[in-house]
Amino acid sequence: MADIFSLISATTVREWLNDNEEIALLDVREAGEFGEGHPFFAVPLPYSRLELEIGRLVPRRDVRIVLLDAGADDEAIARRAAHRLHALGYTRLSVLQDGARGWAAAGYTLFKGVNVPSKTFGELVEHAYGTPHISAAELARLQAEHAPLILLDGRTVEEHTKMTIPGALSCPNGELAYRFGALAADSRTPVVIHCAGRTRSIIGAQLLRSLGVPNPVVALENGTQGWALAGLELEHGSTRRYPDTVEESVSSEVRDRAKALAARFGVTTLDAQAAQTWLDAADRTTYLLDVRSADEFARDGVAAAVHAPGGQLLQATDQTVGVRHARVLLVDYDGIRAPVIASWLVQLGLETALVAAQDARGLRRLAEQAAPHGAAEQALIDADGLRRLRGAEDVHVLDLRSSAAYRSGHPERARWSIRPQLLATLADVAPSQRVVLLADSPALAALAALDLREAGFGEVSIAKDGIDTFKQAGYLIEASPQSPADSARIDYLFFVHDRHEGNLDAARAYLAWETGLIAQCAPDELRQFRIDAQPSHADTLGERIRS
Repeated sequence: MADIFSLISATTVREWLNDNEEIALLDVREAGEFGEGHPFFAVPLPYSRLELEIGRLVPRRDVRIVLLDAGADDEAIARRAAHRLHALGYTRLSVLQDGARGWAAAGYTLFKGVNVPSKTFGELVEHAYGTPHISAAELARLQAEHAPLILLDGRTVEEHTKMTIPGALSCPNGELAYRFGALAADSRTPVVIHCAGRTRSIIGAQLLRSLGVPNPVVALENGTQGWALAGLELEHGSTRRYPDTVEESVSSEVRDRAKALAARFGVTTLDAQAAQTWLDAADRTTYLLDVRSADEFARDGVAAAVHAPGGQLLQATDQTVGVRHARVLLVDYDGIRAPVIASWLVQLGLETALVAAQDARGLRRLAEQAAPHGAAEQALIDADGLRRLRGAEDVHVLDLRSSAAYRSGHPERARWSIRPQLLATLADVAPSQRVVLLADSPALAALAALDLREAGFGEVSIAKDGIDTFKQAGYLIEASPQSPADSARIDYLFFVHDRHEGNLDAARAYLAWETGLIAQCAPDELRQFRIDAQPSHADTLGERIRS
């Protein structure tokens, strides 16, 4: 197959990242590989999900795209991804020569972890604004003394339920400005914002401080990890969360504050015509985003918008905005959440504007091209079909779910695999033999089926209802706690996840990584940020309580 892309050097990619034109630097390795080291501006788009996510991350087909992998086997995965994207209509494709290895060889830093630009931003915000914090030990002392305070968890509701600081109430950062008045009836009550580590604690606390709320607000230093490292017990299973309704009398004052904050950072509101002009621009990418809760978006979200909860948008911007130097347009429903989030996106370096919901309802955006899985849909196999295949020697079951799910339980004789490793997994299998794919969704399995058919496998089926199909067919479900081996789990980033499983050494390493990010950055990597700190009340929680 002829190449339909350019093979370019790391120095050229670095120049492109700094030339102020749009570019998408897409790392097509799996999550575990990406998290072990990637360029600062690389966007995670694992090859296993390539066609499912590309339209959302890179909606414009003629934007510059650079693909990178580990650099092994002559950039095999990146080259394969380039051909897949070319088939979807993307026209300006390049592959980074020698992949991540070539980036490091050019003297550029490979960053561990995920959401690196957003994490770095959080650290810069703390330095620039002087965001005050409180230690776990001090907070525990205040709680033991029954001192008046409001403790809010700025992460997602799901993360809060898994583990939180005892007594905390879930209020994701994107909801803080809107819900705060209903949570803090007394303007004298101190407020503590926490997350699992540092970023969302800092951003949540500074968000409220920049908004000018009268309460003293601080971040919990090092979040739930700092709490555990202090020898304190976390709470599991909490269902406490913010109230669903907000009285107009409570939100009116906050709306004025949000308007003033947005104006301070030059955030404008576009009318329907101007917003459509942004979306229609042939030479610019615009993301139209709804930053409210999932329930609200499901109820009355604008059809052309993508759901991106505000707190997570700030925490993991690279998982929504895949194109560097693109524009962001936020749909504004209540005059609070979108303006406040917009003020932070501007500081992240994104050109951002608002559009009122009533003007946004008629907007149209570029249609996302569906993944080519129609042929695979015709090869779905149900429980009856699997029952007939059970025990046959020439049938091979591949479990494409996460390696963690496979370890917990998989059908008898099934092997774990992932899309970039399919052919290696089936190296001992004749293409004429039957392959059955098991995944969390038929669409995900269909992408793997596409690769297998191109490689000559003619008998490929997809379990209609995933692992439930095997259970219905009477297959034994087996656990394998040590298989696949840790070294083979390229979908799993131990560096990030182990800290949530009680591994205190992992927690220490993670916190050291966060606080060390700024020092790893080169000037051109920090230049994107536009942090403009403003004075805010700087009294600490302890001082306010003692007074």
